[in-house]
Amino acid sequence: MPQEERLLEILIKKASKAFLFDWKVDLLVQTMEDAGMGSLHLFPSGIIDEDRLFGEQVSEYQFTDEDGIDVIASLNIDCKGYLLELDIWKTDFSPLIKIPGMIE
Repeated sequence: MPQEERLLEILIKKASKAFLFDWKVDLLVQTMEDAGMGSLHLFPSGIIDEDRLFGEQVSEYQFTDEDGIDVIASLNIDCKGYLLELDIWKTDFSPLIKIPGMIE
């Protein structure tokens, strides 16, 4: 999923918190049940606990889907500061068509 990886890279770069350069190493992802909007649970190396608590949103990126609907992608961390989720919200709640290939 290269588009999701690129979106995560952008959100990490924009984050209000610093992350280690190797944050991708052993990162596991799981699709969230969000009506097809594309959100992902993030499990950094060694953290498989699905009951982690939300800590804060550390960055956000907005883009327009192929149908012209605004999409907001947020990077959230858990209460211990570890990556928790890539939350993607399409403002009309419809399924995401595509993350743009050339996002900055």
